[in-house]
Amino acid sequence: MVGAGHVGLYAALRLSKKLRASQAEVIVVDPQPHMTYQPFLPEAAAGNISPRHSVVPLRRELRRCRVVAGEVTKIEHARRTATVQPIIGPAREIEYDQIVVAPGSVSRTLPIPGLREHAIGFKTIGEAIFLRNHVLEQLDVAAATTDPQVRRCALTFVFVGGGYAGIEALAEMEDMARDALRYYPELKPEDMHWVLVEATHRILPEVDPDMGAYTVRQLLRRNLDIRLETRLESCVDGVVRLSDGDSFAADTIVWTAGVKPHPILAQTDLPRDSRGRVTCLPTLQVVDGDQVVEGAWSAGDCAAVPDLTKPGSFCAPSAQHAVRQARRLADNIRAQILGRPLKPYRHAYVGSVASLGLHKGVAQVYGIKVKGWPAWFMHRTYHMTRIPSLNRKVRVIADWTLALFLRREVISLGQLHQPREPFAEVTPPVPRRPPETVAESR
Repeated sequence: MVGAGHVGLYAALRLSKKLRASQAEVIVVDPQPHMTYQPFLPEAAAGNISPRHSVVPLRRELRRCRVVAGEVTKIEHARRTATVQPIIGPAREIEYDQIVVAPGSVSRTLPIPGLREHAIGFKTIGEAIFLRNHVLEQLDVAAATTDPQVRRCALTFVFVGGGYAGIEALAEMEDMARDALRYYPELKPEDMHWVLVEATHRILPEVDPDMGAYTVRQLLRRNLDIRLETRLESCVDGVVRLSDGDSFAADTIVWTAGVKPHPILAQTDLPRDSRGRVTCLPTLQVVDGDQVVEGAWSAGDCAAVPDLTKPGSFCAPSAQHAVRQARRLADNIRAQILGRPLKPYRHAYVGSVASLGLHKGVAQVYGIKVKGWPAWFMHRTYHMTRIPSLNRKVRVIADWTLALFLRREVISLGQLHQPREPFAEVTPPVPRRPPETVAESR
């Protein structure tokens, strides 16, 4: 298994249960010791659940598998070998009979001046924790300064991308910041400037236009600045310049404008399409033209899997498809090992649910449109049932239950990002001794 995201974890878990140790050894390679349940990132960033409860420890869940903490840097399927770079030490090759290529996706960025230096993504638990701490720190900065320009810059938050990730991140973080203002008598809600920048004419393309319009209206009621058909042109030195001609300073820029297949796919000899995705059959076997690549499988965000419910299209890069593809993939690998026929992946898209902050949401499931509190409840219920392991389900429910009786924690732990800095400041530098002097002292 290359990668332990939704596809890697679920497929490895199912294979380890369906096959005996004498039939197969399941090896999972991932640089992270956990799988991040990405739909919970907005709630983890907003403090609704503990960040630790939105990740699933690999070694706890995959006890029947061999977990390798490292990164696959090259795949030579012609030789059936994968080159793995461990966390520490030299790279080594691992031979295999069957390979599942599921490294997932990374943020799809553009060559925008200043983006690399001043923006942050929203795909990992580290980015979610950083954003939470950063937003709360900006409230402290704004409350402490007497310079109106510094305050305005600190309280300006820009989110680029109007898909589910961007909308949920924006709504949850604004909800958290508004809740935190009760402890800042120096600040008022109208001092904050939350901006959503979306290049197309609508948000939430996964749902019908009227549901997207409803979401816009709800955000506007909270005085959020929604810029449709607008692009980020530059953010050099923290000055945001938009295609509509507006420009302003902002200390917080969050990029949520889509994803692209993991760049490791370029270091393989597997066939890919024009968008860099591994080409697959509905059975999730890798295919090169009309020829099946024996022993190679893929699914999830990095795979081009035909959507049999919509001829001519491919499955969307969503957790909903990834989890279901992982199960079908594991069953097909088992079937091939046992000499049984394979089954194609077929799943009609159920719909989407999104949180717009505490007790607010929007959902479209099986064509039924739900808004407000019921949609928010559906969002929580659905994702609670989807996160792997009973352990995590219980912990998430406990977090939500405590939140009913206790106020949200609005504490910034910004020192987590540079923990050695205070120690380094009080420790005097010592000139390095020449190597020969060190050798003589021994």
